[in-house]
Amino acid sequence: MEFNVKKLASDAGVFFSRAMQFTEEKLGQAEKTELDAHFENLLARADCTKNWTEKILRQTEVLLQPNPSARVEEFLYEKLDRKVPSRVTNGELLAQYMTEAANDFGPGTPYGKTLIKVGETQRRLGAAEREFIRSASISFLTPLRNFLEGDWRTISKERRILQNRRLDLDACKARLKKAKAAEAKAAVNHLRCLHEFVESQTNYYAQCYQFMLDLQKQLGGSKGEIFSGTFVGNAESTSPAAATSSPAAAAATLPAVPTIPVVPTIVGVPNTVAEGVLNPNEVKPPASGTRRARVLYDYEAADSTELALLADEMITVYSLPGMDPDWLIGERGNQKGKVPVTYLELLS
Repeated sequence: MEFNVKKLASDAGVFFSRAMQFTEEKLGQAEKTELDAHFENLLARADCTKNWTEKILRQTEVLLQPNPSARVEEFLYEKLDRKVPSRVTNGELLAQYMTEAANDFGPGTPYGKTLIKVGETQRRLGAAEREFIRSASISFLTPLRNFLEGDWRTISKERRILQNRRLDLDACKARLKKAKAAEAKAAVNHLRCLHEFVESQTNYYAQCYQFMLDLQKQLGGSKGEIFSGTFVGNAESTSPAAATSSPAAAAATLPAVPTIPVVPTIVGVPNTVAEGVLNPNEVKPPASGTRRARVLYDYEAADSTELALLADEMITVYSLPGMDPDWLIGERGNQKGKVPVTYLELLS
């Protein structure tokens, strides 16, 4: 016989699933599909019929054959499908004893004649008992046995099949319920993870923005110092002829900057920007050449020479000779200081 491991494993899994479902139903931990009320009533009547049939059959066997050994012997013969041997009834055996006694005492004696008459009557009673047992076995015991061994077995088999199908159905319902719950939970988890991803990405870009602002401040300060030193050194080494060189050539060598009028150096005012140190109290706006500007982003001043900015505010800006093209002088009321050009939108 071929041994199918897959089928065995599948059957074992189905059996385990049914057993678990049945146990959970008994403990009240799982939902049970109720059958039709009329069908449940039929099943209850079938159980009742089976129980009483077994009791009546056993007691009738006791009535027909009081001897337990004889009943076991007849049961074994039936199971082996062999004919039960004929057995003398108690009445027939008593009649045989009386007849033999009458022959010994003499059939012509009064006692012998009486024994013969009584024995004949007992023989008839024994024969009647034999007929009663045969008739009861055929017309009563056999139908009861046929019901228990035939109809009831079919009912039990179909009942087991129905019970297994119901358990499978309830197990599928339970798995479907768990799957829906797991799907809803997974959807919530996915949505939460998506929100966390967006929040993490937002934090990442905010950090990148802050890092670039810090880098811009560092590069702006160092570039101003370098440019200021270069400007002073060039001013000292530049000859008068070079100072009167073509403005177009000078413009070609300088980086592109916003169009801010450059105020010439005023006599008597120290060139603090060229020296690399800005004193807001010493810087005065030119008579002409100032412009209005709108602040694009918040800016925090790095030192006392810079002016802190707030987004969307309006300030006045202008340039001084020798300033870093990336910086301007900004004024807000009585406050003034250097401001980065990249944070401004120059207006007309």
